[in-house]
Amino acid sequence: MSKYYAKPLSKLIAELNKLPGIGGKSAQRLAFHILSLSDEEAKQLADAIVEAKTTMHYCSVCGNLTDVDPCPICSDPTRDGRTVCVVESPRDVSAMERIREYNGLYHVLHGAISPMDGIGPDDINLRSLIVRLQENDINEVILATNPNIEGEATAMYIARLIKPAGIKVTRIAHGIPVGGDLEYADEVTLSKAMEGRREL
Repeated sequence: MSKYYAKPLSKLIAELNKLPGIGGKSAQRLAFHILSLSDEEAKQLADAIVEAKTTMHYCSVCGNLTDVDPCPICSDPTRDGRTVCVVESPRDVSAMERIREYNGLYHVLHGAISPMDGIGPDDINLRSLIVRLQENDINEVILATNPNIEGEATAMYIARLIKPAGIKVTRIAHGIPVGGDLEYADEVTLSKAMEGRREL
């Protein structure tokens, strides 16, 4: 591909291609779009990237991405400080906030336990969760890790770790997505849907 484009364009395409979910053709499309921007628009895009990279950091309380410390969620007095929802990444916080059903606090692990990848409990943001639970009056910990092998292993590990402290530990239900068909669901998804059923 590089032989067809000038060096600066090839470099831009190569960098864009490193982004998650961006393949070669998408990287080319984005690169040509960026080149079609006015100088001012291109500078605004570059400035936005640099500003986000230099000003965003992890909240010292929950581990979410923020530009202030503590983050707006942790410092909001109207939120339920006795409930903590444990998620794997800052993107998961955004997803939970979009549903507008949860009004507690969060704790971001920045990963999941995965022995196959050499990621153990000490490699994720778990120690600060334990300290947080010891120092605060927490009633419930909601485990909202992903419904895959690593997420389930992480949820089970955390549950075993904190249940002896007498804190209520719950796991978000997993099952059939809204608009999905039963016939296309796998056995594990159907099993989780049955486990998570509730009375109407």
